[in-house]
Amino acid sequence: MKLSGNERRKSLEKKLNRSLLLGAAFLMATSATGPGFLTQTTVFTSQFAANFGFAILTSVILDIGVQMNIWRIIAVSEKRAQDIANIILPGLGYFLALLIIFGGLAFNIGNIAGAGLGFDVLFGIDAKIGAIASGMIAIGIFLSKEAGRAMDRFTQVLGFVMISLTLYVALKSAPPVGEAIIRTFYPVVTETERTEFFMAIVTLVGGTVGGYITFAGGHRLLDAGVKGPDSLPQVTKSAVSGILITTIMRTVLFLAILGVVAAGFSLDVTNPPASVFKLAAGDIGYKLFGIVMWAAAITSVVGSAYTFVSFIQTFSNRLNKNHKWITIGFIVVSTGIFILTGRPVKTLILAGALNGLILPVALSILLIAAHNRKIVNHYKHPIWLTVFGALVVTVMSYLSIYMLIAEIPKLFM
Repeated sequence: MKLSGNERRKSLEKKLNRSLLLGAAFLMATSATGPGFLTQTTVFTSQFAANFGFAILTSVILDIGVQMNIWRIIAVSEKRAQDIANIILPGLGYFLALLIIFGGLAFNIGNIAGAGLGFDVLFGIDAKIGAIASGMIAIGIFLSKEAGRAMDRFTQVLGFVMISLTLYVALKSAPPVGEAIIRTFYPVVTETERTEFFMAIVTLVGGTVGGYITFAGGHRLLDAGVKGPDSLPQVTKSAVSGILITTIMRTVLFLAILGVVAAGFSLDVTNPPASVFKLAAGDIGYKLFGIVMWAAAITSVVGSAYTFVSFIQTFSNRLNKNHKWITIGFIVVSTGIFILTGRPVKTLILAGALNGLILPVALSILLIAAHNRKIVNHYKHPIWLTVFGALVVTVMSYLSIYMLIAEIPKLFM
């Protein structure tokens, strides 16, 4: 049956809308699944074994609550986070943008380093040369005529590649799936492990929706025109999809690591994720790790660069007009710092602490905005989302401040 012109137009709009929602979800998800994500999941799984499944499940619930709060408020207000903050308190948006810029730049250096490592594993070339090549690929995406669509497609394809290859390694490692399922809902953690186990959950939350990460998809939807109260069902669907995509990748990686750990193998402390892939699937697995590492790193570079610029381009017409070149400059600077200094460990750790603070600060601002008529007009934010958000703000604030006061000074002793 041949479709009429109006029906074809509606079908095309539906496909385009679905592509935009999926693109935002993947942009957020791939921003979260960077080199740190791979190492973090490996270390925690080797430490807590099957019990780590419970930490993943708990973090997913918290992540969805955080992301639904932030994305819904951005959509309803039809404003970026920094502009919302400036309405609440003049200058607050600049402070929030500064946190995002510093944290994003520091972590992007690590992302560039991860991309270089991926090239090294795959082709045996110097990591710095690989970093330069990766930086040029990322720049090429933003130079394309339809940069937004190119970014969406790039993150979707590499997201699927990461999940598929990691799933292959998980199947090769033959994890105890039954035990993993049981411990996901009924963990057995000793009293001495409880504090570290709780910290692992908070780390997962910060690594998934902390810093610039959760804003990547929210701002992408806004740029694509998905906004206003009528868009909330779509926004909610995309927000949850982003978390679920991240969770699928983390779960598959968790099972791959669990299979290796359960078999009695010891991981290489200098590069735990690489040793998992190699122990599970031999030399082929090691090469697959190179692909996964590069894909994880380069997509995080793209997500970080996009979000960095989205936080400053509304401050002046000149910044908005030149946002593409600012994005490219951000990638060039990140790559240049890595080439000159290597991976700056202290800077990355400081940025990690700062990223932990960004989540409660940003979420607090948006929760206040959710009940400000000047920002959301007649929209009524669900009480359960407000309570959920306030709980996350309290827990993350306490632990982030603890890290800053108790742990960071030790780095300089």
